[in-house]
Amino acid sequence: MPMTKNYIAGEWVAASEATPNLNPSNTNDVIGEFARASAAEAERAIAAAYDAFPAWAHSSIQTRHDILKAVGDEILARKEELGRLLSREEGKTLPEGIGEVTRAGQIFHFFAGECLRLAGEKLPSVRPALDVEITREPVGVVGLITPWNFPIAIPAWKIAPALAYGNTVVFKPAELVPGSAHALCEIIIRAGVPAGVFNLVMGQGSVVGEAMLQSPKVAAISFTGSVPTGRRVAQTCITADPMKKVQLEMGGKNPMVVLDDADLKVAVECAVNSAFFSTGQRCTASSRLIVTQGIHDRFVAAMQERMRGLVVDDALKSGTHIGPVVDQSQLDQDLKYIRIGQEEGAKLAAGGELLKRDAPGFYLSPALFTEVDNRMRVAREEIFGPVATVIQAKDYDEALEIANDTPFGLSSGICTTSLKYASHFKRNAEAGMVMVNLPTAGVDYHVPFGGRKGSSYGPREQGRYAQEFYTTVKTAYTFDGNGPYVPKTTSSE
Repeated sequence: MPMTKNYIAGEWVAASEATPNLNPSNTNDVIGEFARASAAEAERAIAAAYDAFPAWAHSSIQTRHDILKAVGDEILARKEELGRLLSREEGKTLPEGIGEVTRAGQIFHFFAGECLRLAGEKLPSVRPALDVEITREPVGVVGLITPWNFPIAIPAWKIAPALAYGNTVVFKPAELVPGSAHALCEIIIRAGVPAGVFNLVMGQGSVVGEAMLQSPKVAAISFTGSVPTGRRVAQTCITADPMKKVQLEMGGKNPMVVLDDADLKVAVECAVNSAFFSTGQRCTASSRLIVTQGIHDRFVAAMQERMRGLVVDDALKSGTHIGPVVDQSQLDQDLKYIRIGQEEGAKLAAGGELLKRDAPGFYLSPALFTEVDNRMRVAREEIFGPVATVIQAKDYDEALEIANDTPFGLSSGICTTSLKYASHFKRNAEAGMVMVNLPTAGVDYHVPFGGRKGSSYGPREQGRYAQEFYTTVKTAYTFDGNGPYVPKTTSSE
């Protein structure tokens, strides 16, 4: 099987090592062998991006628009094919895979439009005969480090704004999902991006990511991944010389509150979607279902009934609701937390069993714990799998208190028919994104994505808010020549 190469300085570059890409629905299916870059190859990609930056930063906004639009056009034209590849290598169901690819195409189209909507401000100065202009400029070489759970959407929402605002890119995808990243790279090349502007460097984070962090030529790092790694990325960027801009999207332990007055069917569908779809492998998944006592027993019974109807099988098979866990390591982590929950005294009310299917894969039935205290590890630590906990609350006030009692703050949801409680929750939930009678996972491609506390650091991703990270602000003064101007010494700067 030939090795799939990295893309550096406008050329396809082979590596001395390769990583096999396995299908988690069928581990006998090897999707390909993908190059594993060395530190030297990563440094070459960084140098190429650095050299290409001046020309790209001053390129025509029409040129950038046309390239990004062409990328979006091809992604959408090939969404079924690319969605199948994505589901084959990551394990989410085919409808979910196609949906993610569609979102990636829409993201590129959105930022193609942003190229033409770049705006600044012109203000009068408080001093006579002076004009003030406030503009945005690209920051330079941007290192993009993406996770395995959204192998094309998350790269899209980092790559598209980086290029739209005139930055050059060194892109390191997760080793588990190189196929989608490579396919996206090919599309970007065909769209006409100049050599060096975009570079794909697949490989280990400890090698490729470390090279990005240590290089003085990299101006900014956007990282999505685990909390421990994110903290190290932030520390390295802040202490670097010169300092780097840093943007982090990390974990979540997202609550969904279900009040007594909730529509039970709506609440159950929101909970099942949030907790178990995409195999629970979403940072926005609801792993804490906080249910008030008046509806608690009916909610648990309805959840158990709904979960019995969920089909766990090959991601590409028609009728599958939930695909496999992504790999053995993640499956082991899920099983470890199921054991921890039982040892802590929680009741395993449904699921949590290894499953066998037609082909060998990482199949796990969704697990639901009841009789959970919010101080338990299964209620505080991110599991990143199809494991949910039900925590009983006395009333709305206690439910809100429990919802906010977490080191994370990415997404939060409530199911209620009360405008009073919905409005109060939106204002008081300590999260970056709040959903009412909706799953906690899933926001539109044109709105900001991100959280607070231990979930996120730095400017938001997606939408127009992306410019806060991918640009820097310049303030410029001009003397218009009308009348004498004598600079005065003042105490202000």
